[in-house]
Amino acid sequence: MSRNVALIVIFGICILGPCAVFAATSFASIRALGRNPSAAPKIFTAMIIALVLTQMVAFAAMLIVFQLFSAQ
Repeated sequence: MSRNVALIVIFGICILGPCAVFAATSFASIRALGRNPSAAPKIFTAMIIALVLTQMVAFAAMLIVFQLFSAQ
């Protein structure tokens, strides 16, 4: 397997993982809001924090893979 193919596979895994967490967090937050609308401020704050953290993991993974691509 060439180096570029390996980096592309790693890039795909590093992006699909946080995307799955992003989808699961969004789904759980919307279900929680549907069950208890009065807790919206607490649910919304926790949801935003979780989504930002997962996006930062994806962004860090992208930066690492791009750095590995440029180090040829």
